[in-house]
Amino acid sequence: MSTGRVAFLVATEGIEQVELTQPWQTLLDAGFTPVLLSTEAGEVQGFDHLDKADTFPVDEVVREADHTLFDALVLPGGVANPDALRTDADAVAFVREFMRSRRPVAAVCHAPWVLTETGELQGRRLTSWPSLRTDLVNAGAEWVDEEVVVDASGAGPLITSRNPGDLPAFGAAIVTALQKDPADLVGEA
Repeated sequence: MSTGRVAFLVATEGIEQVELTQPWQTLLDAGFTPVLLSTEAGEVQGFDHLDKADTFPVDEVVREADHTLFDALVLPGGVANPDALRTDADAVAFVREFMRSRRPVAAVCHAPWVLTETGELQGRRLTSWPSLRTDLVNAGAEWVDEEVVVDASGAGPLITSRNPGDLPAFGAAIVTALQKDPADLVGEA
């Protein structure tokens, strides 16, 4: 049953702001309800590369969030954000549950780093910021250099992009995945 809610999971700081705000707006425009999850209550700090940008209020703390109440999961990048998330057991568990479900998981730029901790990348095809290639391959993934990759060879669609320049295609792929019947996604690659 669709809830229309999409979880955006971030650490408390180091989030590449445009990788949060642009997909967020794309989903809002498509009629979905983005929900900001983080490792702590309060606000999270966005960044424009290495410079502090805006802060954003946290809607739910990930350790208290029920993954079944969301239709999809989006992981924005930034270097520090996914590096912090991949060391948080509650965040990794939340992502792992999405990876095992038939619901879309989307990660951009450095965010696929979090996916390496889930143990769910074996045989999955994806992209990322180029410096993550070795980590992703070592986790069992097939890494490619493409604007957006949609891999539905596992339990559900895994949508990845390389950098902020890919965000229009990334957002469109998330919307497309959310508009499909989950049964139609199994077996796509």
